[in-house]
Amino acid sequence: MIEIDGSTGEGGGALLRIALALSAVCGSPIRIYNIRAKRDNPGLQHQHLSSVNVMASLCGAKVDGARLNSTELVFEPGRIRGGKYRVNIGTAGSTTLLLQPVMIASAFADGPVEVEVTGGTDNPKAPPIDYLKNVTVPMLGRFGYSVDVTCVLRGHYPKGGGRVVARMEPVGVLKPLVAVERGRILGIRGVAHCVRLPEHVARRMAHSASVRLMREGYSDVKIKAEHYPPERDSHLGPGAGITIWAETDTGCILGASALGEPGKPAERVGTEAAENLIKTLETGCAIDRYLADQLVPYMGIAEGLSEITCAELSKHTITNVWLVEKILGIGFEVRGGEGCSGRLIVRGTGLKKGENPQHDED
Repeated sequence: MIEIDGSTGEGGGALLRIALALSAVCGSPIRIYNIRAKRDNPGLQHQHLSSVNVMASLCGAKVDGARLNSTELVFEPGRIRGGKYRVNIGTAGSTTLLLQPVMIASAFADGPVEVEVTGGTDNPKAPPIDYLKNVTVPMLGRFGYSVDVTCVLRGHYPKGGGRVVARMEPVGVLKPLVAVERGRILGIRGVAHCVRLPEHVARRMAHSASVRLMREGYSDVKIKAEHYPPERDSHLGPGAGITIWAETDTGCILGASALGEPGKPAERVGTEAAENLIKTLETGCAIDRYLADQLVPYMGIAEGLSEITCAELSKHTITNVWLVEKILGIGFEVRGGEGCSGRLIVRGTGLKKGENPQHDED
């Protein structure tokens, strides 16, 4: 059994989720201790229990320690099974974070997987649903992995109530990803949305982001404004946000986002997203800081040599590198330091569907 100290590195829920996913795809039992030890509310919270439970259902795992506030968990996976799954986080917990381990494991299921998740779709400190749909999913296609994500209903903090459906088509083996050169920017696209708020909030976010980007010299900028007339607005609570992404001639997509807050002008939300994207593009790297940590597990289990340049090596990314190395028994070459742009290189395991590679479990 592989022992994992959950307080390592970033030490949050991401470590738990990625560990569950890699345990499932490798068929390797794991024990995680010190779960979220660095957080003010350590241990498993409702959104983390939802991840544990759906992963257990997905791969028929035996689980010990799956209870609220637990700081230790034993997860013994079985075969990853296709089918339809439904998860209600029960809070405004992030639907996109819950889907991260599910998407990794579903690449090696014995049939197509469909998961419907109820919770938050646009949360602080989590990828917005528009980022998952328009940045993460297309870049996963570079691995030869087909994922489709539909946002049925948005859900904002603190009420949640959003609904997302994800459909995954398993692959025999993931292709390696080489994304080193950003290339020429073909255009910038985006979505600004508001729910239970006046229509002009979305339009002002989109306009301010567009103006800031065009002032920087980007001419092909198209950001649509999404709102809902009061008579058909079934969202539980108000909220607003914007996600923008740049598409390049090398097939790379780099994104940025910002969320509205009470008292925060819509113009500032749009400008914030635009300036984050501008800063990312100025590095010349092929991958933004938010996507880099999501790609690390896929790079580790892909076949052959993967290499990416990322705008910033975040603590999440560095922690995921450590975790993938520990569970898969491989080594990344990391060029650059935390907080700086960098390069990640690894020869993946080439894991094939149904394989359970042997690991050094000392």
